[in-house]
Amino acid sequence: MDIKTIAVIGAGTMGRGIAYAAALGGYRTMLEDVRPPMLEQGVAYIRKSLQEGVARGKVSAEQQQSALANLSTATTVEVAAREADLVIEAVPEDMRLKIGLFTELDRVARPGCILASNTSSLSITEMAAVTARRKQCIGLHFFNPVPKMKLLEIVRALETDDPTLAACQEVGRRMGKEVVVVRDSPGFITSRINALIGNEAFHLLQEGVASARDIDTALKLGLNHPMGPFELVDLVGLDVRLSILEYLHRTLGDKFKPCPLLVQYVKDGRLGKKVGRGVYEYEEGKK
Repeated sequence: MDIKTIAVIGAGTMGRGIAYAAALGGYRTMLEDVRPPMLEQGVAYIRKSLQEGVARGKVSAEQQQSALANLSTATTVEVAAREADLVIEAVPEDMRLKIGLFTELDRVARPGCILASNTSSLSITEMAAVTARRKQCIGLHFFNPVPKMKLLEIVRALETDDPTLAACQEVGRRMGKEVVVVRDSPGFITSRINALIGNEAFHLLQEGVASARDIDTALKLGLNHPMGPFELVDLVGLDVRLSILEYLHRTLGDKFKPCPLLVQYVKDGRLGKKVGRGVYEYEEGKK
């Protein structure tokens, strides 16, 4: 299965990053969002990321020009998907939203087109079940920020076939990612383990065992984590982390029950860097 054209649905943080990786990987890439301002921000982000790559010597001037030439935009799912070989949805972590999108994509995408979800925890098999192309449905879990993070977690649903898996492994390789393959299971590998670490960090903070800053420092210097759990949750979004924990709690049991302090922070609107306030305070992103 030869993939030449990729459509990315959703121009938020993850969607724009995935579109960057696809265009830089040599694919004709269409970034879609129903909100024109979000599309403009997405394209601006991609341009800035490419410029930064050139400045760091990670991207050549020729690669930059080629990636920009590969990139186009759309404001409807139908336009974005109709000529794509692979569609990657990057909409919020809401199963009803994703199932609705998979239903629409199955209708408008050409036969043989692979449908992929960038979900960090939800069931690919459940999304695939609403389509007539279950063998061509798969999970492609990228990590934030996509231009810098090397891992791609490929999630094989119950009926995903070998050609679909192989095609997506090649996509990951061309995007410069290290690929791991995981059977469809709540939270996959990374979200499942990281949710436990982050939740326990909130319990430590709630119990007054140590400050947020000291907990972050301990995990960075003692366990060699590149970011502390609170730095990471502020980057990802406390609401996103809570949603993942709630899903894992429903599907895997009480060991994933969200810490009350995390729930309280989210109710208080402390959602992370995107709003200027999470576990820590930020000037950037404040509304």
